[in-house]
Amino acid sequence: MKKALGLSVLSLALMGSASAAQIQVWTHFGTTELAWLKQQAATFKQKTGNDVQIVSVPFDTMVDKFIQGAPKGQSADLMVTQAHDRLGQLAAAGVVEPMDKYVVSKSDLDKTAVSAMTYRGKLFGLPMFAEAVAVVYNKKLVPSVPTSWDAFLKTAQANTGNGKFGFLVDLTNAYMNYGVISAYGGYVFKNNSGTLNTKDIGLANAGADKAMGFLNDLRYKYNLVPEGVDGGAAKSAFTEGRLAMLLTGPWDMGDIKKAGIDYGIATFPTPPGASGKWSPFVGVQGIMMNAYSKQKTIAAQFAKQLVSADAQISFNKAGGRIPVSLAARTKLKKDPVVAGFSKSISVGTPMPNIPEMGAVWQPWSNAVAQSVSKKGADVGKINDAAVSEINKNIK
Repeated sequence: MKKALGLSVLSLALMGSASAAQIQVWTHFGTTELAWLKQQAATFKQKTGNDVQIVSVPFDTMVDKFIQGAPKGQSADLMVTQAHDRLGQLAAAGVVEPMDKYVVSKSDLDKTAVSAMTYRGKLFGLPMFAEAVAVVYNKKLVPSVPTSWDAFLKTAQANTGNGKFGFLVDLTNAYMNYGVISAYGGYVFKNNSGTLNTKDIGLANAGADKAMGFLNDLRYKYNLVPEGVDGGAAKSAFTEGRLAMLLTGPWDMGDIKKAGIDYGIATFPTPPGASGKWSPFVGVQGIMMNAYSKQKTIAAQFAKQLVSADAQISFNKAGGRIPVSLAARTKLKKDPVVAGFSKSISVGTPMPNIPEMGAVWQPWSNAVAQSVSKKGADVGKINDAAVSEINKNIK
């Protein structure tokens, strides 16, 4: 009997190992975030018996390698993670799997982040973290950021002069200033219930012209942002304690913390005469599944584990990324970086995730730079020329 029992246990073990599967994950994470992902893989194996093979792939080459390899069975089951603005390219190539059927509820995920990972009405990835710009302020100079434009301007001007600045942003950067364009009613592509219309470009409408006029005013009328100030110069002024309010993203927080600045983070107020509220561009990175994967159910199971609240909290501790799980944000509400940038993300607008966005960046960036290059620039003419070029690029 003992021998028979031993054989029975051995048989069960062999059956278990035979049914266990292995999935492969491509990731660009390094150091602490890579260690976190490997720990998540170990936890997953402990829970399910399934192996997760982690393979490091450079972020910049991952999409092209994935598109070329997926149909040949040479790509991973999952990418952890990829930027949402490459989603249209991946979906058009037919290499990413819609994940709607694997996700029972999206209620714990930030709506802006879910929207970013949605393409033509289908969820093509699980959002994992996000970023957007916000006003980072020096509490020693500004106890809190005013919520109205008039009060904001008064506070900024009061802190400007003698080598000090009240408010700085890289005025030539289209991405950084999209929140203003959106507030006045400008847009890149018209969003019709989740579908972006590439024939309706709103970067030269009346709202976009007003927005460019306002950016010009920040330099030449309000005298807040001198010529030649880029993101690096603005950050340096802030870390040196010479700047009260800086518009930037989570990527600068490491240097700001090292400088020992007592900071707070807030949204930018509604610009003067704007029809809507400030809504910055949001960048989201998410987990995408290989449409050719032979282990989709298991891959989806691991993906869902990675975006769970507990996993998002430990991921934030590993690398400081802003989680998209609402429950994770609640538990991290005492972290000023998470709390501050989460507000910007939630009121923000996802960057367009369709391939045609590639035709937009250069002409639009040039137009924004030209619009703030001299006092009273003809912003209408500049914007019209940019949209004309964008339309030609798309065709």
